[in-house]
Amino acid sequence: MGNYFEEGLDPQLSSVLTNPPAYLAAWTDESVARNAPRSETFPPAPPTPPDPDVDFYDKMIPGPEGAPEVRIRIYEPKVKGEILPGVLYLHYGGYSIGSPEHEDLNCIRYVKEVKCVVVSVDYRMAPENPAPAAYEDCYAALCWFAANAKDMGVDPDRIAVTGFSAGGGLTCSLVLLARDRKGPKICFQMPLAATIDDRLATDSTVNFTDKRGLNYESCKNIWNMYVGEGHENRDDVDKYAAPARETDYSNLPPCYTFVGGLDPHRDEMINWVSNLAKAGVPASFSLFAGGLHGFDLENPDAFISKLATETSTAYLRRALHGDE
Repeated sequence: MGNYFEEGLDPQLSSVLTNPPAYLAAWTDESVARNAPRSETFPPAPPTPPDPDVDFYDKMIPGPEGAPEVRIRIYEPKVKGEILPGVLYLHYGGYSIGSPEHEDLNCIRYVKEVKCVVVSVDYRMAPENPAPAAYEDCYAALCWFAANAKDMGVDPDRIAVTGFSAGGGLTCSLVLLARDRKGPKICFQMPLAATIDDRLATDSTVNFTDKRGLNYESCKNIWNMYVGEGHENRDDVDKYAAPARETDYSNLPPCYTFVGGLDPHRDEMINWVSNLAKAGVPASFSLFAGGLHGFDLENPDAFISKLATETSTAYLRRALHGDE
Protein backbone atom coordinates (compact mmCIF):
# COMPACT_ATOMS: atom_id res chain seq x y z
CA MET A 1 0.00 0.00 0.00
CA GLY A 2 1.42 3.37 -1.00
CA ASN A 3 1.70 6.52 1.04
CA TYR A 4 -1.59 8.47 1.06
CA PHE A 5 0.26 11.80 0.97
CA GLU A 6 2.47 10.97 -1.99
CA GLU A 7 -0.33 9.34 -3.95
CA GLY A 8 -2.99 11.93 -3.21
CA LEU A 9 -1.01 15.17 -3.43
CA ASP A 10 -1.80 17.50 -6.32
CA PRO A 11 1.16 17.26 -8.75
CA GLN A 12 1.54 21.05 -8.71
CA LEU A 13 2.31 20.84 -4.97
CA SER A 14 4.94 18.08 -5.26
CA SER A 15 7.75 20.35 -4.04
CA VAL A 16 6.63 19.71 -0.44
CA LEU A 17 7.65 16.05 -0.80
CA THR A 18 11.30 17.09 -0.74
CA ASN A 19 10.96 20.54 0.86
CA PRO A 20 8.25 20.42 3.54
CA PRO A 21 6.95 23.68 5.03
CA ALA A 22 9.55 24.99 7.48
CA TYR A 23 6.93 26.16 9.97
CA LEU A 24 6.05 22.54 10.81
CA ALA A 25 9.19 22.52 12.98
CA ALA A 26 7.33 24.75 15.45
CA TRP A 27 5.09 21.83 16.43
CA THR A 28 7.23 18.72 16.23
CA ASP A 29 8.03 16.87 19.43
CA GLU A 30 11.74 17.58 19.04
CA SER A 31 11.17 21.32 18.67
CA VAL A 32 8.71 21.56 21.51
CA ALA A 33 11.02 19.56 23.77
CA ARG A 34 13.98 21.84 23.20
CA ASN A 35 11.87 24.99 23.22
CA ALA A 36 13.14 26.29 19.90
CA PRO A 37 12.74 30.07 19.65
CA ARG A 38 10.11 31.36 17.26
CA SER A 39 12.75 33.16 15.24
CA GLU A 40 14.26 29.76 14.42
CA THR A 41 11.07 27.94 13.45
CA PHE A 42 9.27 30.92 11.92
CA PRO A 43 11.46 33.95 11.17
CA PRO A 44 10.03 37.49 11.36
CA ALA A 45 8.48 38.73 8.14
CA PRO A 46 10.66 41.01 6.01
CA PRO A 47 9.38 44.59 5.66
CA THR A 48 6.53 44.94 3.18
CA PRO A 49 7.27 47.54 0.49
CA PRO A 50 4.90 50.51 0.21
CA ASP A 51 1.87 50.04 -2.01
CA PRO A 52 0.79 52.81 -4.39
CA ASP A 53 -2.89 52.34 -3.54
CA VAL A 54 -2.98 51.21 0.09
CA ASP A 55 -1.87 52.79 3.36
CA PHE A 56 -1.12 50.54 6.33
CA TYR A 57 -0.08 51.50 9.83
CA ASP A 58 -0.10 50.18 13.41
CA LYS A 59 -2.22 51.34 16.31
CA MET A 60 -2.50 50.30 19.95
CA ILE A 61 -6.02 49.78 21.26
CA PRO A 62 -7.43 48.77 24.66
CA GLY A 63 -7.14 45.06 25.35
CA PRO A 64 -9.50 42.86 27.34
CA GLU A 65 -10.21 43.96 30.89
CA GLY A 66 -7.07 43.58 33.00
CA ALA A 67 -4.93 42.65 29.96
CA PRO A 68 -2.32 44.59 27.96
CA GLU A 69 -3.14 46.78 24.99
CA VAL A 70 -3.46 45.06 21.63
CA ARG A 71 -1.58 46.08 18.51
CA ILE A 72 -3.62 46.19 15.34
CA ARG A 73 -2.51 46.92 11.79
CA ILE A 74 -4.96 48.94 9.69
CA TYR A 75 -5.02 48.74 5.88
CA GLU A 76 -7.10 51.20 3.88
CA PRO A 77 -7.30 52.68 0.40
CA LYS A 78 -5.35 55.89 -0.05
CA VAL A 79 -8.42 57.32 -1.74
CA LYS A 80 -11.85 56.58 -0.27
CA GLY A 81 -14.79 57.61 -2.43
CA GLU A 82 -17.49 56.01 -0.30
CA ILE A 83 -18.30 54.35 3.01
CA LEU A 84 -16.58 50.96 2.88
CA PRO A 85 -17.16 47.61 4.56
CA GLY A 86 -14.64 46.29 7.07
CA VAL A 87 -12.74 43.02 7.43
CA LEU A 88 -11.29 41.90 10.75
CA TYR A 89 -8.33 39.71 9.79
CA LEU A 90 -6.80 37.12 12.14
CA HIS A 91 -3.39 35.76 11.18
CA TYR A 92 -2.37 32.12 10.88
CA GLY A 93 0.19 30.26 13.01
CA GLY A 94 -1.22 27.49 15.22
CA TYR A 95 -2.07 29.97 17.98
CA SER A 96 1.68 30.15 18.66
CA ILE A 97 3.58 31.76 15.75
CA GLY A 98 3.01 34.44 13.13
CA SER A 99 2.11 38.14 13.11
CA PRO A 100 0.09 40.63 11.06
CA GLU A 101 3.27 41.38 9.11
CA HIS A 102 3.34 37.82 7.77
CA GLU A 103 0.01 38.46 6.06
CA ASP A 104 0.52 42.04 4.87
CA LEU A 105 0.22 41.13 1.21
CA ASN A 106 -3.05 39.27 1.66
CA CYS A 107 -4.57 42.16 3.62
CA ILE A 108 -3.42 44.65 0.96
CA ARG A 109 -4.96 42.40 -1.69
CA TYR A 110 -8.29 42.39 0.15
CA VAL A 111 -8.30 46.20 0.33
CA LYS A 112 -7.89 46.33 -3.46
CA GLU A 113 -9.98 43.38 -4.61
CA VAL A 114 -12.75 43.43 -2.00
CA LYS A 115 -12.79 47.23 -1.63
CA CYS A 116 -12.71 47.37 2.15
CA VAL A 117 -10.78 48.49 5.21
CA VAL A 118 -8.87 45.70 6.96
CA VAL A 119 -7.93 45.53 10.63
CA SER A 120 -5.41 42.76 11.42
CA VAL A 121 -4.86 41.73 15.05
CA ASP A 122 -1.54 41.01 16.77
CA TYR A 123 -3.11 38.77 19.42
CA ARG A 124 -1.21 37.15 22.29
CA MET A 125 0.09 33.67 21.53
CA ALA A 126 0.62 30.33 23.24
CA PRO A 127 2.34 28.78 25.06
CA GLU A 128 3.19 31.95 27.04
CA ASN A 129 -0.39 33.10 26.71
CA PRO A 130 -2.74 30.13 26.27
CA ALA A 131 -6.49 30.40 25.73
CA PRO A 132 -8.42 32.58 26.38
CA ALA A 133 -5.77 35.26 25.62
CA ALA A 134 -5.90 35.02 21.81
CA TYR A 135 -9.64 35.01 21.36
CA GLU A 136 -10.18 37.69 24.02
CA ASP A 137 -7.66 39.97 22.25
CA CYS A 138 -9.44 39.38 18.95
CA TYR A 139 -12.82 40.07 20.52
CA ALA A 140 -11.49 43.32 21.99
CA ALA A 141 -10.33 44.28 18.49
CA LEU A 142 -13.76 43.45 17.04
CA CYS A 143 -15.44 45.66 19.65
CA TRP A 144 -13.00 48.50 18.96
CA PHE A 145 -13.47 48.18 15.19
CA ALA A 146 -17.26 48.28 15.47
CA ALA A 147 -17.19 51.24 17.88
CA ASN A 148 -14.80 53.24 15.70
CA ALA A 149 -16.05 52.14 12.29
CA LYS A 150 -17.82 55.35 11.35
CA ASP A 151 -14.76 57.45 12.19
CA MET A 152 -12.76 55.17 9.86
CA GLY A 153 -15.23 55.52 7.01
CA VAL A 154 -16.51 51.98 7.58
CA ASP A 155 -20.10 50.76 7.74
CA PRO A 156 -20.44 49.04 11.16
CA ASP A 157 -23.18 46.79 9.76
CA ARG A 158 -20.80 45.39 7.14
CA ILE A 159 -17.92 43.93 9.15
CA ALA A 160 -16.75 40.43 8.23
CA VAL A 161 -14.22 38.26 10.06
CA THR A 162 -11.74 35.97 8.35
CA GLY A 163 -8.48 34.13 8.83
CA PHE A 164 -6.65 30.97 7.84
CA SER A 165 -5.78 28.01 10.07
CA ALA A 166 -5.54 29.35 13.65
CA GLY A 167 -6.90 32.61 12.25
CA GLY A 168 -9.83 30.59 10.97
CA GLY A 169 -10.25 29.05 14.40
CA LEU A 170 -10.31 32.51 15.96
CA THR A 171 -12.88 33.54 13.34
CA CYS A 172 -15.12 30.74 14.59
CA SER A 173 -14.41 31.78 18.19
CA LEU A 174 -15.49 35.35 17.47
CA VAL A 175 -18.79 34.52 15.81
CA LEU A 176 -19.70 32.46 18.89
CA LEU A 177 -18.52 35.17 21.29
CA ALA A 178 -20.29 37.98 19.45
CA ARG A 179 -23.54 36.00 19.43
CA ASP A 180 -23.37 34.82 23.04
CA ARG A 181 -22.25 38.17 24.47
CA LYS A 182 -24.66 40.10 22.27
CA GLY A 183 -21.64 41.95 20.93
CA PRO A 184 -20.91 43.63 17.59
CA LYS A 185 -22.71 42.37 14.52
CA ILE A 186 -20.60 40.18 12.23
CA CYS A 187 -22.15 40.06 8.78
CA PHE A 188 -20.03 37.22 7.36
CA GLN A 189 -17.56 34.60 8.57
CA MET A 190 -14.81 33.10 6.43
CA PRO A 191 -12.78 30.64 8.52
CA LEU A 192 -10.40 29.05 6.03
CA ALA A 193 -9.01 25.57 6.86
CA ALA A 194 -9.70 26.42 10.49
CA THR A 195 -8.12 24.87 13.58
CA ILE A 196 -11.20 24.25 15.72
CA ASP A 197 -11.31 20.71 17.13
CA ASP A 198 -8.91 19.83 19.96
CA ARG A 199 -10.38 16.36 20.41
CA LEU A 200 -8.31 15.04 17.48
CA ALA A 201 -10.82 12.30 16.73
CA THR A 202 -11.90 12.96 13.14
CA ASP A 203 -10.78 10.55 10.44
CA SER A 204 -8.68 13.20 8.69
CA THR A 205 -6.85 14.19 11.90
CA VAL A 206 -6.21 10.61 13.00
CA ASN A 207 -5.16 9.26 9.61
CA PHE A 208 -3.05 12.12 8.22
CA THR A 209 0.30 11.45 9.85
CA ASP A 210 2.85 12.24 7.13
CA LYS A 211 5.25 14.81 8.60
CA ARG A 212 5.71 16.61 5.29
CA GLY A 213 2.34 18.29 5.85
CA LEU A 214 0.32 19.32 8.86
CA ASN A 215 -0.33 16.04 10.66
CA TYR A 216 -1.72 14.42 13.79
CA GLU A 217 1.42 15.06 15.84
CA SER A 218 1.66 18.73 14.92
CA CYS A 219 -2.06 19.27 15.55
CA LYS A 220 -1.74 17.66 18.98
CA ASN A 221 1.18 19.92 19.91
CA ILE A 222 -0.66 23.01 18.69
CA TRP A 223 -3.56 22.20 21.01
CA ASN A 224 -1.23 21.20 23.86
CA MET A 225 0.23 24.70 23.79
CA TYR A 226 -3.09 26.48 23.39
CA VAL A 227 -5.37 24.65 25.86
CA GLY A 228 -3.04 22.35 27.82
CA GLU A 229 -2.10 18.67 27.60
CA GLY A 230 -4.77 16.02 27.94
CA HIS A 231 -7.30 18.24 26.20
CA GLU A 232 -8.61 15.36 24.07
CA ASN A 233 -10.14 13.69 27.11
CA ARG A 234 -11.12 16.76 29.14
CA ASP A 235 -14.55 18.33 29.42
CA ASP A 236 -13.29 21.70 30.64
CA VAL A 237 -11.97 22.98 27.28
CA ASP A 238 -14.29 25.85 26.46
CA LYS A 239 -16.04 26.12 23.13
CA TYR A 240 -14.54 29.55 22.40
CA ALA A 241 -11.06 28.00 22.42
CA ALA A 242 -12.19 24.92 20.47
CA PRO A 243 -15.31 26.00 18.54
CA ALA A 244 -16.03 22.48 17.26
CA ARG A 245 -17.25 21.74 20.78
CA GLU A 246 -20.22 24.06 20.21
CA THR A 247 -23.62 22.37 20.02
CA ASP A 248 -25.80 25.37 19.05
CA TYR A 249 -25.09 26.75 15.58
CA SER A 250 -28.16 28.95 15.30
CA ASN A 251 -28.04 32.71 14.77
CA LEU A 252 -24.50 32.72 13.40
CA PRO A 253 -23.45 34.75 10.33
CA PRO A 254 -23.34 33.30 6.82
CA CYS A 255 -20.17 31.39 6.04
CA TYR A 256 -17.80 30.41 3.28
CA THR A 257 -14.78 28.18 3.78
CA PHE A 258 -12.42 25.93 1.90
CA VAL A 259 -10.03 23.18 2.93
CA GLY A 260 -7.66 20.76 1.20
CA GLY A 261 -8.44 17.09 0.88
CA LEU A 262 -5.14 16.13 2.60
CA ASP A 263 -5.55 18.63 5.45
CA PRO A 264 -6.08 17.17 8.95
CA HIS A 265 -8.62 19.97 9.42
CA ARG A 266 -10.71 18.63 6.53
CA ASP A 267 -13.35 16.86 8.60
CA GLU A 268 -13.71 19.54 11.28
CA MET A 269 -14.40 22.06 8.51
CA ILE A 270 -16.93 19.75 6.89
CA ASN A 271 -18.60 19.35 10.29
CA TRP A 272 -18.64 23.12 10.90
CA VAL A 273 -20.34 23.82 7.58
CA SER A 274 -22.74 20.91 7.99
CA ASN A 275 -23.78 22.08 11.46
CA LEU A 276 -24.31 25.62 10.21
CA ALA A 277 -26.44 24.37 7.33
CA LYS A 278 -28.53 22.17 9.63
CA ALA A 279 -29.14 25.24 11.83
CA GLY A 280 -30.41 27.19 8.84
CA VAL A 281 -27.31 29.36 8.43
CA PRO A 282 -26.27 29.98 4.79
CA ALA A 283 -22.98 28.09 4.42
CA SER A 284 -20.90 27.42 1.31
CA PHE A 285 -17.86 25.20 1.10
CA SER A 286 -15.11 24.07 -1.28
CA LEU A 287 -13.04 20.91 -0.84
CA PHE A 288 -9.88 20.90 -2.94
CA ALA A 289 -8.67 17.38 -3.66
CA GLY A 290 -4.90 17.01 -3.42
CA GLY A 291 -4.45 20.05 -1.23
CA LEU A 292 -2.41 19.87 1.95
CA HIS A 293 -2.86 22.42 4.75
CA GLY A 294 -1.87 25.82 3.37
CA PHE A 295 -1.64 24.60 -0.23
CA ASP A 296 -2.39 28.09 -1.50
CA LEU A 297 0.64 29.39 0.41
CA GLU A 298 2.96 26.61 -0.77
CA ASN A 299 2.26 27.22 -4.47
CA PRO A 300 0.01 30.23 -5.12
CA ASP A 301 0.20 29.51 -8.86
CA ALA A 302 -1.20 25.98 -8.63
CA PHE A 303 -4.61 25.55 -10.24
CA ILE A 304 -6.37 24.73 -6.96
CA SER A 305 -4.58 27.60 -5.19
CA LYS A 306 -5.74 30.15 -7.74
CA LEU A 307 -9.26 28.76 -7.61
CA ALA A 308 -9.33 28.80 -3.80
CA THR A 309 -8.08 32.40 -3.66
CA GLU A 310 -10.45 33.62 -6.36
CA THR A 311 -13.46 31.83 -4.91
CA SER A 312 -12.94 32.94 -1.31
CA THR A 313 -12.29 36.53 -2.39
CA ALA A 314 -15.44 36.51 -4.51
CA TYR A 315 -17.55 35.23 -1.60
CA LEU A 316 -16.14 37.88 0.72
CA ARG A 317 -16.72 40.63 -1.84
CA ARG A 318 -20.31 39.51 -2.45
CA ALA A 319 -21.03 39.31 1.29
CA LEU A 320 -19.83 42.89 1.77
CA HIS A 321 -21.08 44.52 -1.41
CA GLY A 322 -23.97 42.33 -2.56
CA ASP A 323 -24.20 41.89 -6.31
CA GLU A 324 -22.63 45.24 -7.17
